[in-house]
Amino acid sequence: MTQCLAFFAVVAFFVSCLGMYGLQAYTVTWRTPEIALRMAVGAGRSDVVRLIVRESLVPVAIGVAAGLAAALLSVRPIAVLLFGVSSADPATLGLAAVIIAAGAVGASWLPARRASAIDPSTALRGD
Repeated sequence: MTQCLAFFAVVAFFVSCLGMYGLQAYTVTWRTPEIALRMAVGAGRSDVVRLIVRESLVPVAIGVAAGLAAALLSVRPIAVLLFGVSSADPATLGLAAVIIAAGAVGASWLPARRASAIDPSTALRGD
C-alpha cells in the first residue's frame, strides 16, 4: 500500500513539473517581444534567466507555504496512519518543501534558458 502511494506521489510530482514547464514555455513564447526588448536595452542572459525563474517561484512559494500550513493543521488525523515517524516531523516537511521547490526551479529553468538565447533584433523584427 505504501509503495503504491509513493509511486503515485512521484508520478504526481513529475506531472506537476511537466505542467509547470509547459506553462513557463508558453509564457516565454508569449513574452518574446518583451524579453527581446529587455535584452536590446542591456539585460544580460543571466538577468533574463533570473527574471523568469523568480517570477515562477512566487506562486510556488505561496503553494509550499499553504501546503505546510495545511500539513500542520492536519496533524491529528494523519497521526493515526503513520508508524515510526511523527506527523509533524520538521525534517520530512522541510525535505518535501525543498523537493517541490527544486522541481519548480528545474521546470522553469529550461524555458528561461531558451528565453535567454533570443536574438533581440530578430525577435523585434518579427512583429
